[in-house]
Amino acid sequence: MADGTYPLTFSVDYPDRDLNRVSTGFRIFAAIPILILLATLTGSGFARFGGGFDRFAAVGAGVLFIPTLLMILFRRKYPRWWYDWNLQITRFANRVYVYLALMDDRYPSTDEQQSVRLDFAYPDAERDLNRWLPLVKWFLAIPHYIVLAVLWVLVFFCVVIAWFAILFTGRYPEGLFNIVESVLRWGNRVNAYAFLLITDDYPPFSFS
Repeated sequence: MADGTYPLTFSVDYPDRDLNRVSTGFRIFAAIPILILLATLTGSGFARFGGGFDRFAAVGAGVLFIPTLLMILFRRKYPRWWYDWNLQITRFANRVYVYLALMDDRYPSTDEQQSVRLDFAYPDAERDLNRWLPLVKWFLAIPHYIVLAVLWVLVFFCVVIAWFAILFTGRYPEGLFNIVESVLRWGNRVNAYAFLLITDDYPPFSFS
């Protein structure tokens, strides 16, 4: 991170407008079809709000982890189509999480970017990635898991407060929005390091 930026960038456009109160009020029910689709793609279950966040932070939400690890370890390669899958499934999962967190009242698209802006560069595995480090990245990231476990609790309460605020005012409090966005960014960076394996740069303990 010589230039001060992390290889994964993430942001969510703040909705500077009145959000749909009916959609917000019944969000958890409206999200069921897209959660089923995401669970089908990732092989995970979403039995409760927050389940998606926990699984995303813990195992990478259906990314090609083991195959990529083996290719980096034995062939020093990161197949391009595996990178494309990991990028698109991560973007889609984040659109669903943003919808669940009430940060956007548009139904999550399977292909359009909408309000979520997430990107990471295609890595040169032979030049930029240590072939042995993927074996221990998940372990090295344990301090982040502990911090994120606490932060997800904070996110839950922020979303609950935002739910009431939207129902009464139509607006998502910008301070709460920034907190939720920052925690999602933090989780995505940990995911990029430990499971997407697109960088050897250790994730910063930072909201920015």
